[in-house]
Amino acid sequence: MSAAPAGEPGQLLQRLVALQAQRGWLPPAALEALAVEMALPLAELRGVAGFYRFLHLAPVGRLRLLFSDHVSDRHQGAPALMARLCARLGVAPGQVRADGALSIDRCSCIGLADQGPSLLVNHGQVITRLDAARIDALAQAIEAGLPPAAWPAEWQQVDEPVRRADVLLGAADAPGAALAAALAQPGSALIEALASARLLGRGGAGYPVADKWRACAAQPVTERVVVCNADEGEPGTFKDRTLLRLQPDALIEGMTLAAWALGARHGLIYLRGEYRWLLPGLQQVLARRRAAGLLGAAIAGRPGFDFDIAIHLGAGAYVCGEESALLESLEGRRGVPRIRPPYPSSHGWRGLPTVVNNVETFCCVAQIALRGAARWAAIGTARATGTKIHSVSGDCARPGLYEYPLGTPVARILADCGAVDAQAVQVGGPSGHCVPARDFGRRIAQEDLPSAGAFTVFGPGRDLFEVARHAADFFAHESCGFCTPCRVGTTLMARRFDKIAAGSGSRHDLDALRSLTELLGSSSHCGLGASAGRMLHDTLRHHRPAYEQRLQSLQFVPGFDLDAELSQARALTGRHDAGAHLATRETDVTRKHEVMPEPDAPTNPQPQPQRIAP
Repeated sequence: MSAAPAGEPGQLLQRLVALQAQRGWLPPAALEALAVEMALPLAELRGVAGFYRFLHLAPVGRLRLLFSDHVSDRHQGAPALMARLCARLGVAPGQVRADGALSIDRCSCIGLADQGPSLLVNHGQVITRLDAARIDALAQAIEAGLPPAAWPAEWQQVDEPVRRADVLLGAADAPGAALAAALAQPGSALIEALASARLLGRGGAGYPVADKWRACAAQPVTERVVVCNADEGEPGTFKDRTLLRLQPDALIEGMTLAAWALGARHGLIYLRGEYRWLLPGLQQVLARRRAAGLLGAAIAGRPGFDFDIAIHLGAGAYVCGEESALLESLEGRRGVPRIRPPYPSSHGWRGLPTVVNNVETFCCVAQIALRGAARWAAIGTARATGTKIHSVSGDCARPGLYEYPLGTPVARILADCGAVDAQAVQVGGPSGHCVPARDFGRRIAQEDLPSAGAFTVFGPGRDLFEVARHAADFFAHESCGFCTPCRVGTTLMARRFDKIAAGSGSRHDLDALRSLTELLGSSSHCGLGASAGRMLHDTLRHHRPAYEQRLQSLQFVPGFDLDAELSQARALTGRHDAGAHLATRETDVTRKHEVMPEPDAPTNPQPQPQRIAP
C-alpha cells in the first residue's frame, strides 16, 4: 500500500482499512486510539469510516460473504443462490448470525460479470461460477470450520477469457521496451506524440490525453504527480481486471512514461476495494521493476529520472471513480467530488499538479510510445482513434473481453459473442446508454456511443423495467450525498420505481420519473447524478410497455392509503363512524391527468384500460 508515513492524515483511509483487516470491524475503542495516534478528531474518523461500504462501525460476521449484485448475476440466479446459502447456514440476509460467526449480504458488481454469479469473502477472496452444488459445498465447508484459505482452489479460479485481442490484449511487450523508445527523445516529444495520435481518455468522457498532460506540465512548480484510476466500479466492467493481471507492465510503463514527460517523482495506483485480491501480484510487479532499474532512482540508468509508485486501496465507493473524488479518497477523506475548477492538472493530489488516467489509457500510452503515433491514429475513427476493450456479459454464448477498433458497430460485437435475438444492450454500464435492437447499427465511438467498457446483453425474456429499477437502486445507494438534486433525486427515483412495481403506479408516476431524469441531468454536482437517469430515460423511451403493463391506472394513484394510516387514531379515539374516515372523491388533479396528452409514447399511444384494485 502507500509508502507515505502511517501517521499522516492522508493515510487515514489506509489505516482504517488495515485496522479492520485486523479486527474484522472498527470497534469504538480502537477508533479512539487511532484518533489519538493520528491527532485527528474522532468525528473525522467516524465520518470517513461511515462513507465506505467496506468499512464497518458495527460488528459483522467473522466470516463475511458479499454476493455480487450486477444485473447479469441476478439474471443467472444470484438472489436464489444467496437465499439458499442463508437457509443452509441459518442466517438472515444482511444480518449477523447469532453466534457472530457469519454474515451474508449483497454488494454492487465485483468485476466478475463474465463468470458469475460470484461473491467476495472478507473483501479479499473471490468465489466464481456459483451454482446450487457449489453453494451446498460452501455451506458444508463453513459449518465444518474450514478456513477460506483451505477452500478448493477451483472455487477461486478467475479466468481471463480474451475472445478478441488487438494491440492492447495481444502478446505482452518486454518490460522497459516502450520506456527505452521514449527516452531517446525529450519528454515533451511524448506529449506531442499523444496529440498526433489523438488519444482520448478511456474512462468514457473522452478528454484528450495530451491536453491534460500539457496543462499539468505547464504548471510553474517542480513537483507533479501521476495517478492511475484503477477503481473500475462501473457495474459490468472487468477489462481493467484483465489488464492488471495480464498486462501489468504495460500499465506501469505508461505511468512511468507520464513521469518522464511531466517530470513527476511520485505515482499512485488507486485500486478498488473489490480488487484487493490483485494487490499481492501488483506489488510483486512493482518490486520486480525496481530490481530491474525500471522504477525507483535513476530509471534506465538516467541520473535524475527518479519515480516510484505506491498502491492505495479503496473501500467500496462507486463515486471514487470520479477523478476528484478519487483524489479526496487518496488524501484520506470521504470520496466527495470537488468543485471544479481548479482541475487536477493544476491542483490535484495535495494541491500538486496531477495527471489522472485509468488503466486502459496508460496501456494505450505505452503502445503509442513503442509503436508510434501514426500507427495508433490509423486505427478507429477520425475523432476516436485506437482500440477499445469491451467487457461483454449477459445473454450471450461467449462472455469475456473483446478488443475492437473504435467505431465498431454494436451488431458486430453481438454476432461475435453469440448473442441471439437480443432486445437491448447496455453500453457503458448503468451510467451509459441502453440501446434497443433497432439501433444495433450504431457505432461505439465518441461520435456516436461513448463507452467506458461495459457491454451487457439482454435477451428477449429480460424485463427492462427491472433492469432500470436495479440501476435506480444502485445510484440511490452510491450517491455521496453532497448535492441535493442527486441525494434526493436518486432516492425519489428509486421509490417511484418501487411504487410502480408494487402495482400502485399510474401515468402520473411515469411523468414524475421523466421529470426526475431531467432534474438529475441538469443540476447534479458530478457525473454520478448527471448519468443516474440514463437507464430510466432510455428504457422509458424505447421499452415503454415494460412500464405501462405495471400501471394500475392512467389516473393518479397514491403511494399509500391515507385512510388506513388513520386507523390507529380511530382505535385510540374509539371512533368507527363514517365521519372518522376520509371521503374518496375525484380531484381536479385526477381529471387533469385523464385528459393530458402523452408527450412521448411512440410505442403505445392508445390509453390503457383502467384496472380497478380489489
